[in-house]
Amino acid sequence: MTVSIYWFRNDLRLTDNAALAAACAASDELVLIHVRSPDETMATPWGFPRGGPHRRRFRDQALAGLRRGIVSRGGVLLCLDGKPEQMLPAMAQQIGATRLFCEIVAAPEEMAQAAALREAGLDVRDVWQSSLLNPADLPFDIDGLPEVFTAFRQAVEHAAVSPHPASAAPARLPPAPPRLELPLGSDQQAATPAGSLSLPFSNPTCDGSETSALAHLERYFASAAPQSYKQTRNRLMGVDYSTGVSPWLAVGALSPRTVFQHLRAHESRFGANDSTYWIWFELLWRDFFRFWSLKHGARLFRARGLGQQPPPGHDPQAFSRWCAGQTGHAFVDAGLRDLAATGTLSNRMRQVVASYLIHDLACDWRAGAAWFESRLTDYDVCSNHGNWLYIAGRGADPRQGRRFNPDKQAADHDPDGSYRARWADPHVGPAP
Repeated sequence: MTVSIYWFRNDLRLTDNAALAAACAASDELVLIHVRSPDETMATPWGFPRGGPHRRRFRDQALAGLRRGIVSRGGVLLCLDGKPEQMLPAMAQQIGATRLFCEIVAAPEEMAQAAALREAGLDVRDVWQSSLLNPADLPFDIDGLPEVFTAFRQAVEHAAVSPHPASAAPARLPPAPPRLELPLGSDQQAATPAGSLSLPFSNPTCDGSETSALAHLERYFASAAPQSYKQTRNRLMGVDYSTGVSPWLAVGALSPRTVFQHLRAHESRFGANDSTYWIWFELLWRDFFRFWSLKHGARLFRARGLGQQPPPGHDPQAFSRWCAGQTGHAFVDAGLRDLAATGTLSNRMRQVVASYLIHDLACDWRAGAAWFESRLTDYDVCSNHGNWLYIAGRGADPRQGRRFNPDKQAADHDPDGSYRARWADPHVGPAP
């Protein structure tokens, strides 16, 4: 009788989950666990919690949906509070398991957690599954990954590397061991959270679950919206100006291969053009930052990043005003109030407010990255740090930094001032 643990991390889905499929195939009995670490609400060095309310609510919605899917397939999901490196070995000892399956997360803290579980005696069988492309299929090994995205994209496209097909969800899950003792309150800890979030698409009932994610994919890619994606992607608000999939990708309720599968089906029906190519292009950017994090690890979290520049300076008062949307620049402030109120922000505004913090206010890029971590529903460690380093000129940018002129950006992307008017209330954005 083989008893195993499956540890859900940033892969809160049943569809296209290779690590879960491996656990099911290798186990007679399986305990499915998600652990909410106290680290997610600990204070950052900048004075605010790491995980804000929007992201935590969306994650809990994803967990509630995952739990429903697991129960319908004969399994049990335990949602525990504590440090994974403590909770998981204790659970393994209770049920007599020696093997633990999970996905690989290419970030220092997450890699350290897996290492600690191995040191505790668990046979950790982790699987890479968060990217569109498989690292083994790339035309170079990770150490040879180009430092600039364009070179990466060109090499991938020249080699005609394609994603593997997305796999179906398991029809049934192995049962939990009958001797499993449910921790007090564990059944309620994946509770259905009240309310829904303001997400950048039309259905107000959308939540963080895989079911909602798949329904959104069906609706978006059955429409003509992807045909004009390249023209609409820099809009600041509205319906279907972007694909809207990033929050679900961040919690893992969607896999990028499932998104790609719907993209190809859309192209078969409506035709491929520059806009549908651009969706592939941005999925490649997401992959690049994941592979880049796998290559560079903790170096990406240093003050100087990958560059040789001196560590950045910082102005705490200016940073506090920036967080609160009270810098005095109406366009920048509108973006920051939008972020604080909704947990979302368009890609264009992310670039504008990040540039303003770094290049106009001369603040530490890591403070801005931490604020995004706290506030964004779709926070993803690899993409977040990769993009902040890019704007700061300390990462994958051959130009050594990107400054966005906020006056020009406002004229180009908010010519009638409607976005600034929408977020004109100075009390929307709380200071840290």
